[in-house]
Amino acid sequence: MINFLLKIKLLRKCKTFPTSNGMTYVELIVVLSIFAVMSSIVMFNYSGFQAKIDIKNLASDIALKVVQAQKSSLSGFLPPATEQYSRSNVDTWKPSYGVYFDITSDSNKRSFVYFVDLDYTTPPQNGFFDGSGSGCTFECIEQITMTRGDYISSLEVFYQDNFVPEGLNDLTISFSRPNSGAVIKSSTVFSGIISYVQITISTPNSTTAKIKLYPSGRIQVN
Repeated sequence: MINFLLKIKLLRKCKTFPTSNGMTYVELIVVLSIFAVMSSIVMFNYSGFQAKIDIKNLASDIALKVVQAQKSSLSGFLPPATEQYSRSNVDTWKPSYGVYFDITSDSNKRSFVYFVDLDYTTPPQNGFFDGSGSGCTFECIEQITMTRGDYISSLEVFYQDNFVPEGLNDLTISFSRPNSGAVIKSSTVFSGIISYVQITISTPNSTTAKIKLYPSGRIQVN
């Protein structure tokens, strides 16, 4: 009984603390507003980050097509027989392969061509893509179309003695066996020794990636 009374006295001496009744409407609105702002910032940054990843992946895919052209040329890979070329009369012929870019129109900016040089009657091959009509015909093996509104925004050549680039309307990069170096050509006459050519890929929101190709055959994606 004495212990019970002592416990009651101790409880009376203890300080009482106010209990929480939860959040008020004002506090809830403030918290939700902060959460909404933070979510918007995160989503905006994620969208920009994803755009950079996507354009880099596209640039890497284009670079891989150039590498594929180099490997096909060095290996002497023969394309399927067509109306323009028959394997029976070109036993010693080893074709050149390449990639062709053209930015003279909006539609051309959104695609590029992987091709085989079929000018075997006058070796070595001329190093140019000889298209025929519309679509992927004659020397065209594959026409790759870019999606999501991505496009080739510029083609440029950089010379060894000049840091100012020169713009190009078209660009052909090809490879001829047994040389692993790139044959770089354009309808524009080059005015110096080429240091490298640069292909710039852009998204609709102006995110860009650059592909640099050197005459040695080295390729770099930035």
